[in-house]
Amino acid sequence: MGALRVIKGDATSPQAKGPKIIAHVCNDLGGWGKGFVVAVSKRWPEPERAYRDWHRERAHNHFGLGGTQLVQVRPDTWVANMVGQHGMRTGSKGPPIRYDALARCLGVLADHAVRLEASVHMPRIGCGLAGGRWELVEPLIADTLLARSVPTTVYDH
Repeated sequence: MGALRVIKGDATSPQAKGPKIIAHVCNDLGGWGKGFVVAVSKRWPEPERAYRDWHRERAHNHFGLGGTQLVQVRPDTWVANMVGQHGMRTGSKGPPIRYDALARCLGVLADHAVRLEASVHMPRIGCGLAGGRWELVEPLIADTLLARSVPTTVYDH
């Protein structure tokens, strides 16, 4: 099992050679416009467009909690839109993060990374607007990506 690398920097500008996947958490309402997705959209229009299309056509394409969509933005770079957040506000069931859905997303992400021989780059997923706790997210990353020896870097901005 590899070690999780944590560095200061911008996850939309991965510090690695070879194929790369930039991973982030989305909500299940089709909302895109706050948090890390703003930085993604400033760099590439494709992930937002693909996410919005995916949400609009959700009856036919497995959009929902636990879903993962891989969007190619350069010949060697993809963005993984991972639906691991239910709604956008903290309510009676706690913050929007859904750890079980995030774990499913990370499992699919690991499959893609292994297939593409790619490294994975991310902010502290699920811990911003989704309200998750890093001490619960990090073990999910270890059990999925690191367990399959996928080089994984977390960026603290």
